[in-house]
Amino acid sequence: MPKIDNEKQNQQIDQKHEYTHFVGVKFLNTPRAYFFGCNDGTLALNDKVVVETVRGMELGTIAIEPISIEKYANGLYLKPIVRKATDVDIRLAEINQKDAIYALEICQVESKKLNLDMNLISCEYTLDKSKVIFSYLADDRVDFRELLKVLASRLRTRIELRQIGSRDKAKMIGGLGVCGMPLCCSTFLNEFDGISINRAKNQMLAINIPKLSGQCGKLICCLKYEDDAYTEERKKFPDLGSKHFIDKVEYTVTSINILSRVVKIENDEDIKFLPLEDFYKQVGGNRNKEKRYEKK
Repeated sequence: MPKIDNEKQNQQIDQKHEYTHFVGVKFLNTPRAYFFGCNDGTLALNDKVVVETVRGMELGTIAIEPISIEKYANGLYLKPIVRKATDVDIRLAEINQKDAIYALEICQVESKKLNLDMNLISCEYTLDKSKVIFSYLADDRVDFRELLKVLASRLRTRIELRQIGSRDKAKMIGGLGVCGMPLCCSTFLNEFDGISINRAKNQMLAINIPKLSGQCGKLICCLKYEDDAYTEERKKFPDLGSKHFIDKVEYTVTSINILSRVVKIENDEDIKFLPLEDFYKQVGGNRNKEKRYEKK
């Protein structure tokens, strides 16, 4: 582990000698900004720039103005900004977008001829057209070796076929969530954590899968945002199914409402809805949960 930390530290030191600033750059159909290193502190918002990415040369737009490299603490190695985009670069990017539509049509036709079970989502060229990237959805692994041969002969460039998940598709296409706001995955989420139905149960939501699912068909990512808070708040409540005596009458805790802080208790003859504080006062005793509640 120390060796890895030293490597990261050495990379950061090298970058501070290599660049004077870092900037945030956005790309077409990607609302998230990615950081790149540069030696030009005059770059301004909405300037078009040519950058080197893991995929190749791409055209991007400055979304975060230059910041001193001394403040960079991400730990990830910065790729460089190659230059400010020229009129030729911008025109080439426009041509590439049109050619990408044509390339996508070719790929769709050829994949159907080969009976490949894949749903093509998008197609992009790198700025210098050294590579074309196709994104697709598929339930199973696809053997596209023959498709690669056909595309290479027709498009005359390097081909990359990238399988994505349904959440990646939602991230690329975007849309509005049930809250009325743009999808989290298309605005700020960088990684997708596994969302379990246990989170919905922990928050005592009705297990209605269609209502708990997003545009991707998976459980909505926002289930995780308040999960820790619910977990902590539940510690202050009595356990479901636990039995307590009030005025020498036994009751069972059958439900709790964390937001309204109400405990539902019942027996064969009676049902009560008690505020949490009143519940602990009436059941008496010296329970840890009562102590924790009173300290808050």
